[in-house]
Amino acid sequence: MTDSSGDPHVPDGPVGGADGNADDTASYGFPTPVWRAIERHRPPGLPGPRSWRSPIRGPWLTSMFGAVLLIALPIVFLTGLLDYLAYGPRLGQAIPAHVGWLHLPYFDWPTRPSWLFRLTQGLHVGLGLVLVPVVLAKLWSVMPRLFTWPPARSGAQLLERLSLLLLVGGIVFELATGVLNIQYDYIFGFSFYTAHYFGAWVFAAGFVIHVAVKLPRMLHSLRSRSLRTELHTPLAETRPEPLDPDGLVARDPAPPTISRRAALALVGAGGLLIGALTVGQSLDGPLRRTAVLLPRGRTSGPGPNGFPVNRTAAAAAIAPSDVGTGWTLTLLGGPQPVTVTRDELSAMSQHTARLPIACVEGWSTSQSWSGVRLRDLAERAGVPAPGSAHVVSLERDGPFGAAALHSAQVLHPDSLLALRVNGVDLSLDHGYPARIIVPALPGVHNTKWVRSIEFRS
Repeated sequence: MTDSSGDPHVPDGPVGGADGNADDTASYGFPTPVWRAIERHRPPGLPGPRSWRSPIRGPWLTSMFGAVLLIALPIVFLTGLLDYLAYGPRLGQAIPAHVGWLHLPYFDWPTRPSWLFRLTQGLHVGLGLVLVPVVLAKLWSVMPRLFTWPPARSGAQLLERLSLLLLVGGIVFELATGVLNIQYDYIFGFSFYTAHYFGAWVFAAGFVIHVAVKLPRMLHSLRSRSLRTELHTPLAETRPEPLDPDGLVARDPAPPTISRRAALALVGAGGLLIGALTVGQSLDGPLRRTAVLLPRGRTSGPGPNGFPVNRTAAAAAIAPSDVGTGWTLTLLGGPQPVTVTRDELSAMSQHTARLPIACVEGWSTSQSWSGVRLRDLAERAGVPAPGSAHVVSLERDGPFGAAALHSAQVLHPDSLLALRVNGVDLSLDHGYPARIIVPALPGVHNTKWVRSIEFRS
């Protein structure tokens, strides 16, 4: 799949014409002197048509990669939007909070099935990683088109080039920031959540325009060759496709160093390898150690608390005195505040539920939690039918020191103020002396080190 350098100063032929007639101005949309003047002022160092010599590059291979992305990228985009909704924009706690006309229809995120957020976030991150080799292969396959000069000779070509700018820029930005976010802890000098949200819409705009412009040609290209035939074509019989109006096929092809079937196998194997190094993120047990691409989900606590920790007590600046014998929970919203010690919480009716917890970085785990139902605490506070709840943590440093829960989340029978996990007290890193655990709720809103809960009617 490697290209050899040729003469970088050979001008590009017309994109819209098939015969290379430079006087055919009708297909360009601009007067001949205009595009000729632009063509003469080619930026120095810009690769020309003869720089791209791979004999396997062409519309069919490009369309194969495009067909995979056409199916998979909308799934990544839609699961990302669902994850944004899971953070509760109606409750004012999603990031970014103010998105103008890009806001989504507000609704209360479901509590059933309990693994809903685990599914959407795991699919969003996992599939996004698996698609990285496909995206890179697609960019390689259209590289000659990205360096076409002049960039456009008609209104239709200008629209296509703008869609490419949005599409390529958007997907590269989303993949780069997404991969960095799951590898490192808050390394950005800006809000990852805000940038990722708006970046997704930039990509979506380019994607829709590009599909509208290119879909007919992609379908035609896919029908031009048989996939079965290509999968049975060895390197020795690999030949270039016929010259195409987009200039993807090399004018002066080099001898093939890889067949199309080998190129497809290479990209597919890359995706499968990434999938194999990612799938352990959602599986408890030995396979979690294989999730080397998600290191933040591999840090665990001790013993029965031996499951992933995203933010430790030290990182959250939780002092030992904050969670010592003097710790109390304050319940607000009723006629007067109610203060409850941990011993009093332990003496209340206890409930156990096996619930998953999933993080925005893609990892998830399912554990057995025990504690007091939130609806029982609401009754204790004097608000038997809360419309929402506001939970505040002892955490002093971080964007998730508080979270809001809607009515269904508070009243769900498995929604708990957890005191224990897997039969033992919570470890400090997992939220001792008490933490929230709610079905299908994003991990960062399952607040740890709870200080107070205000039940609002």
